Amino acid sequence: MATEAPRWVKSSYSSNGGDCVEVAINLAATHHTVPVRDSKNPTGPALNVRVDAFSCFLAGVKGGLGGAER
Repeated sequence: MATEAPRWVKSSYSSNGGDCVEVAINLAATHHTVPVRDSKNPTGPALNVRVDAFSCFLAGVKGGLGGAER
C-alpha cells in the first residue's frame, strides 16, 4: 500500500515572501489530520492538526476572531 505524499500549499495571501505556513489539506480525508509546517524550513517538522480543530481555526480566522475580541 502506497502512502500518499503531502501536497504543500500556501495561502494566496502569502505572496509577500515573508513568514508563512504551508498546509497539506490533501491528507485530511485519509489521515484525518492537516499537516502544517513553516515554509522557510520545508525539511523541518510538521505539526499534524486534527481536521475538526483545523476547521475551527479557519472559522475563527474567517470570522475575525482574535485576542483583541476576547
